[in-house]
Amino acid sequence: MKFRVERDALAEAVAWTAKSLPNRPSVPVLAGVMLRVTDGNLRVSGFDYEVSSQVTVEVQGDADGAALVSGRLLAEITKALPAKPVDIAAVGAHLELVCGSARFTLPTMPVEDYPALPEMPQSAGTVDAAAFATAVSQVAIAAGRDETLPMMTGVRVELSGSTLSMLATDRYRLALREIQWQPDDPEVSINALVPARTLNDTAKALGPLGGEVTLALAQGAAGEGMVGLAGGTRRTTSRLLDGANYPPVRSLFPATHNAAARVPVSTLIEVVKRVALVAERATPVLLSFSADGLVVEAGGSEEARASEAMEATFTGDALTIGFNPQYLIDGLANLGSQTAVLSFVDAFKPAVISPAGEDGEVIPGYRYLIMPIRVSR
Repeated sequence: MKFRVERDALAEAVAWTAKSLPNRPSVPVLAGVMLRVTDGNLRVSGFDYEVSSQVTVEVQGDADGAALVSGRLLAEITKALPAKPVDIAAVGAHLELVCGSARFTLPTMPVEDYPALPEMPQSAGTVDAAAFATAVSQVAIAAGRDETLPMMTGVRVELSGSTLSMLATDRYRLALREIQWQPDDPEVSINALVPARTLNDTAKALGPLGGEVTLALAQGAAGEGMVGLAGGTRRTTSRLLDGANYPPVRSLFPATHNAAARVPVSTLIEVVKRVALVAERATPVLLSFSADGLVVEAGGSEEARASEAMEATFTGDALTIGFNPQYLIDGLANLGSQTAVLSFVDAFKPAVISPAGEDGEVIPGYRYLIMPIRVSR
């Protein structure tokens, strides 16, 4: 194998593929990225039996072939190279990389020991890449991080006709986003539970490329289903999580509310961050709404306290409610609007945060539900 490639294209391809490699691979070859040159195209791929990543780059190929090298090491090297063309050649049990006057010799691993990447599942449809990336980031923030509860670490993807819905929850908050997409089958009705981290990383990488993302799904028995995402020259596959017993979380959204507040998003985020400086871990910030506006308060150790008032438009009976400050900030920061509408049933029921337009009306499509923390005053 021997080829020449632009430094930036190589660095981006290797960095994206290496990002999904396991930190503690079950076998050494899974820590590698496969470089395979065929007919002037370099295919960089990685696989850990759960997630596969693959990207294709145009190169000046002198000799077709393949080599398997440490993914993280190659990513660090290519990122640090000078802005010049890179010449790479497989020589015996080593890979030689030359860029300007910089020269690296890396050991290779046996290509024949590397597992074959899974095929892309059957396409279900396409969705605008930028809209998809935004929607995924809005939802993935609410997914759980506790690996002992794998179901909560996923994003539930619901395909129903031309509507693509995504939900995620860690039991303390819940995010729901609905967007339009182009299904291959107008009557499609499929649900799948996709690992949130993989979905978010992939959508984040495909969004800036523009164009459309192809969403592919293969339903199977528990642990056998697969999702595929492809855009431009990149594609990713991942095993689905077992979502057979995913709770009916949509029912958590209240049908009606007794009070509502309209607040400027950036101001509330800044106020919560400031006031929360005195709050200890797991200590809530208190939001007191009234006709006069909003007062945000927090208390910490050794009687450290903070409070700050800000403007807010409030309708309903005066209300004081406590939230985890980081969960509140996460919801506000991902609204994508300058104004937020906070809807309440009472101080002990979940509150819903929605984006609002310049007219103050709620923009449909995204809702972020947050559980209150009971406080004694």
